[in-house]
Amino acid sequence: NAKIGMSRERCFVRLCCGEGMSEVRASHLLIKHTGSRNPVSRRTNAKIGMSKEDAMTELAALRAQIVASADPQKAFMDLAAKRSDCGSFKSHGDLGAFGRGQMQRPFEEATYALAVGDISGIVDTDSGLHIILRLPLEF
Repeated sequence: NAKIGMSRERCFVRLCCGEGMSEVRASHLLIKHTGSRNPVSRRTNAKIGMSKEDAMTELAALRAQIVASADPQKAFMDLAAKRSDCGSFKSHGDLGAFGRGQMQRPFEEATYALAVGDISGIVDTDSGLHIILRLPLEF
């Protein structure tokens, strides 16, 4: 660390909190609502009629089910495939790797703040409401 002029604490913060990471990888479960910027499910191609409050309630219940399961990562990916309104439902919500500036800011900030294997709380973006599972970069 001395050669690059960075304290051990600063190095830990960069590694732990995502600062300085060029890319992250995540899976998400998106529930759209009537206020979403494009209120059409990419899974069903149906127009969304759910209020934001109902979407929040449903997503909170799904998150509770996921974290209570014996294998939260598997439960997350299974539910993303069955319920997410994003086209990524086809890949169990996996968005692949992305860098800063490629996602809406609240989504990006939440993803970079997670440790690999962690699941976010509910994240609100223009696209709708998400929960995010941080995945390792390797595919």
